[in-house]
Amino acid sequence: MADFEQRYVALDLHKAYVLVGGVNRQLEVVLQPCRVLTSKLDGWVTKHLRPTDLVVIEAGTNTWYVYDLIAPHVQRVIVANAHAIKLIGSSLVKTDKRDVLALAHLLAAGLIPEVWVPPQHVRELRTLILHRQYVTKRGTATKNRLHNLLMTHHIAPPEGDPFAAKNRNWWDALSISRAERLRLTHDLQIVEAGSAMIRQIEAELATLSVSAEWADQAAFLIQLPGIGLVNAMTILAAIGEIERFPSAKHLVGYSGMGARVRASGTTHRSGGITKQGRGELRAAMVEAAWKAVETNAHWKAQFERLAGRIGRRKAIVAIARKLLVVVWNVLSRRAPDRQAQIDAVSRSLMNWGTHHRVATTLGLSRAAFVRRELDRLGLAQEVVAIEHNGRRYQLPPSGSVPLDPRRNAVTAAV
Repeated sequence: MADFEQRYVALDLHKAYVLVGGVNRQLEVVLQPCRVLTSKLDGWVTKHLRPTDLVVIEAGTNTWYVYDLIAPHVQRVIVANAHAIKLIGSSLVKTDKRDVLALAHLLAAGLIPEVWVPPQHVRELRTLILHRQYVTKRGTATKNRLHNLLMTHHIAPPEGDPFAAKNRNWWDALSISRAERLRLTHDLQIVEAGSAMIRQIEAELATLSVSAEWADQAAFLIQLPGIGLVNAMTILAAIGEIERFPSAKHLVGYSGMGARVRASGTTHRSGGITKQGRGELRAAMVEAAWKAVETNAHWKAQFERLAGRIGRRKAIVAIARKLLVVVWNVLSRRAPDRQAQIDAVSRSLMNWGTHHRVATTLGLSRAAFVRRELDRLGLAQEVVAIEHNGRRYQLPPSGSVPLDPRRNAVTAAV
């Protein structure tokens, strides 16, 4: 391999093109800023980049496509935190060419704030979670339109879920104008299509939850109060790899649930949470916290004590933060929750195994699935049966159901 000088190459990503520029160790421009069409980037990379190059790109919409394209051809690709880069490299004069060379200079100086590059299975899970959020938001907006239509005509909606299939005839019988009828029909179709999409997405999440990449981590989350299958996979998608966080404090900061602090001289002030982190992780933890305080005596007592002092809204955020600390502990230590209640954990595991027939797809009965996950958690070896929805399930002996999904077919008759 020929000896090449070290180059520091920056890529500024746009929708249709990529602006490229580079400098050497002496900060001399060795790659004049130029535009490369995204459709021709593959050929440009092969022709112009070298195995000794260090490359930086900003996190954006098509970052991972470009990252995967470039990584095999260079020494290393660094993905920069776009928000932090703006704070470091802000300038009164901004052009694309100036920006790309400024980025290359920061790379040469070792001042690039990096973001973690998730492996493929994490990217796929994040894609599913974001898609579910999109479909949910669209469905919620459409339902609000239908509620507004009823309010306009002073019509009270039917009891229960107004959008349940049993109420479709009720909607069809409404006395409204032709234009409103057309809009109502289309909105109901969007709601129905969205519900079907959510079911498909959650079926895929259920399948992923017992895959080799996620099964172990999912079990340790689903054991916790307030965390079901969808919430567990949302949390795992946001975290990616728990080993990235050396302490629970780092994970709390990543979620944006750390407290704001302003300290200068003798002045020290703290306020609400920073909200600088992954929004879906915060939302998942707050949702889990509400469920936990409703169903678990330990968390309910903590919530009531805090709510009396700081109010319910702040108290539930505090509970969500405490629950996130527990998430870090159980995932990083692969240990059961210290507050685990066997009956509640067993019910959660049973719900998981039943969700979209997860246990059946593994070749397991629901009872065998619960036993397998209890063994994984190191819980309740002595428990021989559980109650669920008024039915008693006899569990196989502890250790009789292998954890390896490839061997589960052997246990189908258990």
